[in-house]
Amino acid sequence: VQLQASGGGLVQAGGSLRLSCAASGRTFGAYAMGWFRQAPGKEREFVAAITWSGSSTYYADSVKGRFTISRDNTKNTVYLQMNSLKSEDTAVYYCAAGNGLGHTREADFGSWGQGTQVTVSS
Repeated sequence: VQLQASGGGLVQAGGSLRLSCAASGRTFGAYAMGWFRQAPGKEREFVAAITWSGSSTYYADSVKGRFTISRDNTKNTVYLQMNSLKSEDTAVYYCAAGNGLGHTREADFGSWGQGTQVTVSS
């Protein structure tokens, strides 16, 4: 599967952004989807994931209550709505397609997009 993330940009602290990830190449609706992020000098970390049906979602503690993951299987797209952004949310955000295992580890995802930069100014 090919993944194309978009929607990143520069936003002030407290603001909002919505990331999108368009998928092509295989049956999008059959797999979980996730978002990860990597800040400068840090390892990539889990942000959020959603099951193939959208019935279950998973979030890192650091974004619970502020970020919302959703998907539209008719458009082969997964979204990440980010509200109340903080400077520590600054990172490159990657979307990923699940490989049928779990939902929160990098090893649970087999295909990755190119990343989109999110910068939050304080």
